[in-house]
Order: sequence, then structure tokens, then C-alpha cells
Amino acid sequence: MIFAMTRTEPRRRTPLMLVEAATLLSATGNGVAIVALPWLVLERTGSATAAGVVAAASGLPLLLSSLFSGTVVDLLGRRRTALVSDALSAVSVAAIPLVDTLVGLNLGWIVALAVLGAVFDPAGMTARETLLPAAAQAAGWRIERANGVHEAIFGLAFLIGPGVGGLLIATVGPEATFWVTAGGFALSVLLVAAVRLPGAGRPERPPSGLWRGTLEGLGFVWRDPLLRTLSLVTMVLVALYLPVEGVLLPAWFVAEGEPARLGTVLMAMSAGAVAGALGSSAAGRFIRRRSLMAAALVITGLALLGLAFLPPYPGMLAFAGLVGLAYGPVNPLANYAMQTRTPERLRGRVVGVMTSFAYAAGPAGYLLAGPLVEWLGLATAFLVLAGALLVAVLVAAPLPVLAALDDPPRYPPAPPGGTTGRSEGPVPLGEQWLPAAHRDPPASRPASR
Repeated sequence: MIFAMTRTEPRRRTPLMLVEAATLLSATGNGVAIVALPWLVLERTGSATAAGVVAAASGLPLLLSSLFSGTVVDLLGRRRTALVSDALSAVSVAAIPLVDTLVGLNLGWIVALAVLGAVFDPAGMTARETLLPAAAQAAGWRIERANGVHEAIFGLAFLIGPGVGGLLIATVGPEATFWVTAGGFALSVLLVAAVRLPGAGRPERPPSGLWRGTLEGLGFVWRDPLLRTLSLVTMVLVALYLPVEGVLLPAWFVAEGEPARLGTVLMAMSAGAVAGALGSSAAGRFIRRRSLMAAALVITGLALLGLAFLPPYPGMLAFAGLVGLAYGPVNPLANYAMQTRTPERLRGRVVGVMTSFAYAAGPAGYLLAGPLVEWLGLATAFLVLAGALLVAVLVAAPLPVLAALDDPPRYPPAPPGGTTGRSEGPVPLGEQWLPAAHRDPPASRPASR
């Protein structure tokens, strides 16, 4: 008996390991591209404007594609979407040195290939995230633990990706860096292809079309008070925080003549976020999810305000790490809400819609930060943004709707009994089984709360 359990347990964990390994490879590849593409453009053209054009060209498609990404997942299937996403990333990255060898690389080619690689990234990310509940169930993991690990791996990938990119450029050159990155994406394709999980294949009840499916996802999120609140809170946080990382801190360290310290501060934030995401599952065993979310929001706001006072460098490192550590549980908790309040057939659309809100908030924050810095100066603008974020989280933390984070799941976090996409029938809830008649209203009717 012991021998049999030892042999079967690793097999049950295999799908989760495959999904997370693919997530690590794909996100690390994107982190490498963040460094390698601007480096290549600057090396070839010497123009910072051209590098900015490439960055914008790869970023702008995300705004539109992220909105439809969940519907694509529900149309094509989760595993197939993840495969297509990573395959396109591999092709677009490998095409850069290939095109350079065959016809010569110019800015137009780089922009086109950057767009090809980026446009399907949100769908791939959504697909892997929607595979997570079934993978966690197969491994015997609590869904909170799986969410924490997933967010930590995603954060770790973007922590090490730029460093790996810089190291590869320095050792083998930019062209070879793209070949190595393409190999990573190709390996991710192989890992996802090996995933066998309920609900991973072709959907039984796909949406009737791209636009109607997306509207259905938007309507579901808007009718659910908790998902609507989490979406709006996330938008505000992203809009107020991203300019800190992308505009204010770089401007401060450049003005101080210490650009190298910027990377260390951003790494402290990322490392803190990884630790916070991993710790969220353990913390959830001792305190209620609502309390954890409220504490995470308030401490994030206070830590960012401390950073906004621009203390000496050791203090900045401490506050940066605390910002990441405090914010770490927010995404796993939001994922849990999406997974347990959304019927299986709509899960891709709901994840895609909520992800698109964050993508849309980033550019809005950048548009706000630039004029604010020119009008008030960097130090004052930093305090204004951090103060606004603190006010936002102090308003959000005590909202009664967050108590719904501790409600029993409306829907199981994975297909019951190995079904693929069915929401009818009995639903497992811990050790209990609730008949369908006792569940919350389906997506076709407004949520009762």
C-alpha cells in the first residue's frame, strides 16, 4: 500500500508542476525580451525614440487583446490557447535573428515581430491561470496554496528574467539571446502539451462569438459585487503604483546620479512580492481572507507613502521590500474570488476581463504621472500619488462587500467528477455536497448580494 501511494502521488502532482514550469519559462522569456528588444534597437539605431516606439508597439496591443483573451480561451480551449500563445512567442523571438540573417533587420521588422509576440500573451497567461484550479485539485493542494505559488512563480520570472537577459547579452550577444529565449518558449509549449486535466481540452459550451462572449464576461463581473469591487480597486492601485516604478523612481535615481540603485530597489519590491504571495496561503490558515485583504491593502498604502518621502537608500530598500511583501497576497486572493465565484464555462472570460482592467489602468497612470511631475516636481508628485493610493486603500479596506471573500464557494474550483465545463449537478464543498438548487444564481441573473 505504501509503495502504491508513493508511485501515484507524483503522477497526481505532474499537471500542476507542468503548468507552473511553463509559467516560469514563458514569463521569464517575456522578462528577457523586456531587456533584449530595447538593447537591440539601441545597438542598431542609437535612438532612444526608436526604443520607445518598440516598447509602445509591444504594449499597446495588450490593451485590446487582454480584453478578448478570456473569450479566446473559452473558444479554443485552455491547453490549446496556451500552446498557441507560447508558439507565437517562440516564432516571433526566433524570427528576429533569422530575419536579420536573411533580409536584414530594420525598425519595421522589429516592431512587427514585437507585436506578434505580445498580442497573444494575455491569452496564454489567462489559459494557464484557468488550468490552475484543476491542477491544484489533482495535486491535492488547497486552491489558496496553488494561487500563492502561481503568483510567486510569475513574480520570480519577472525578477530573474531581465537579469538573465542582461547576462545572455553580455556573454553570447543579443542575436544568440533571442535564440535561447525562443528555445525557452518552445520548451514551454512541450510542457503544456503534456498537461492532461479535466476542462483543459475543447470546451463543451463555447461562447457564441468573440464579441458576445466578451460582453458576457464583462456583464458577469459587473453584476457580481465582489468581482466588480476587486476589479475597480485593482485598477486604482495599478494606475497609482505603476508610475512610481516606471517614472518616479527612475527619474529620482537618475537625478541622484545613482541609476544602478534603481534595479536594486525594484528587485526588493519583486522579491517582497514573491514572499508575500507564498506567505498568503499560510496566512490564510490563521486569519480570514477579508482581514488578510484589508491588511494587505492598508500596509501597501502606508509602505508606499514611506517610500514617497524618499528616505536614505537603506530606508528605500526597506520600504520597497515592504510594499512588495504587503501587496503579495492581493492577486492570490483576487484569483481565489474569480475561481470560486465563476462557473466553469465562464472562467476564462472572467479572468480575461479582470486582467484587462489592470492592463488598461497602467497607461492611464503614466499619462497622469508625467504632467504631475512637471507641474509639482518629482518629490511632491510622488507624495501626491502615494497619498492618493493610501486614501483609496483606506476607503476599500473596510468595504462590507469584501466579507464575501470568506463565503463558501459558489462553484467548485475545478470540474467536479472529471467533467469539462459543466456547472450543473452536485457541487463539492469541502466534505459536503450541495444540490444545484441550493447554489447561488447562475450568470444569467444578477447576483443576489
